[in-house]
Amino acid sequence: MKDGTKEDYMLLRELEKPYHALTADRILDELRRQGEASLEGYPITRLDHGLQAATRAERDGADLDWIVGALLHDIGDGLAPQNHDRFSAEVIRPFVRWDVAWVVEHHGIFQMLYYAHHYGWDENARERFRDHPCFDSCAEFCERWDQSSFDPDYDPKPLAHFEPMVREVFARKAYDPEVLREGYVSRLTAA
Repeated sequence: MKDGTKEDYMLLRELEKPYHALTADRILDELRRQGEASLEGYPITRLDHGLQAATRAERDGADLDWIVGALLHDIGDGLAPQNHDRFSAEVIRPFVRWDVAWVVEHHGIFQMLYYAHHYGWDENARERFRDHPCFDSCAEFCERWDQSSFDPDYDPKPLAHFEPMVREVFARKAYDPEVLREGYVSRLTAA
């Protein structure tokens, strides 16, 4: 890499543009893969879980960033099951508000409230983030949209419904300050 010239790197930048433009396609392909197999013991697939979370978010009046964040909050399960929350956040971070990325990044530790005691873990581990401005958003995200979205009887909207939303988010300019809105904490719902 150190031997590359400016012209080399300008050429690479141009040649990478079509690949970047296909990010939404790769995301949607991964979601479809998550619908083909389920983790043993779960009553629904990972895709169904994401669809339930996104449907709940949309029905609650959440905005585009929250809906796509809910849909993709576990997108990292396939490649990074032990740190899927951080992996998932890195997938969406360049394209959504910072608070949505923070919530996705930390939802794993916040979810421990519901099950950690069964493993002898600290169910209140999330308390170390108590003073963070996104603490309440993450707690609400987990309560309203994540932990409740393992219901085999829930009727979520199909992936085709969310596809235009995914495409819109991933068509944004990466790391656009107008999108990221660093420091702004939005409401999860319109109400």
